[in-house]
Amino acid sequence: MKADIVIIGVGGQGTLLASRILGALAMEMGHDVKVSEVHGMSQRGGSVTTYVRIGDDIPSPMVDTGSADYVVAFEQLEAVRALPYLKKGGTLIASTQKIDPMPVISGACTYPEGLLDLLKERSGRLIAVDALALARQAGSERSVNLVLLGALKQVLGGDEEAWQKAIAACVKESFLAMNLKAFALGAACQKEKRA
Repeated sequence: MKADIVIIGVGGQGTLLASRILGALAMEMGHDVKVSEVHGMSQRGGSVTTYVRIGDDIPSPMVDTGSADYVVAFEQLEAVRALPYLKKGGTLIASTQKIDPMPVISGACTYPEGLLDLLKERSGRLIAVDALALARQAGSERSVNLVLLGALKQVLGGDEEAWQKAIAACVKESFLAMNLKAFALGAACQKEKRA
């Protein structure tokens, strides 16, 4: 397995946990992995970006602009922000969720309309997932990250048992069943879209 992945979301959505799970997955499968985190203003609902590089010999943790095989976005505006990372032929997995940034909350501007159409046009391959609804179905809105990892699993591949071990290694046991359910719902949603 070789992949350069950018994960982007809003502070508190679990982007860091998602990157740790991907790191654990790569190690479980015997690959080299480098993970880098950019927190920004995450404590105030700002953007959080992580880079995950998986392969046989990864010299740097950073993913360059135009070189990501996959971008996983936890929110629509964050998906637009991360588009420059996606390489030609890459896959964008984006939650349909909208979270108002501070300028929208303060009334200085409005949330842009038509972002999913823009993302589809500019990404080449867009997998749009109502991750929030599936997370609620799994038992917690906080499991959006696992829903999106489930969707990623369907295009990235990897052994199901290795994914489950990676999740178990990174998630508290008291939340494991819910997170595994969210992961399964995300994977099943993606299977249905491909059928």
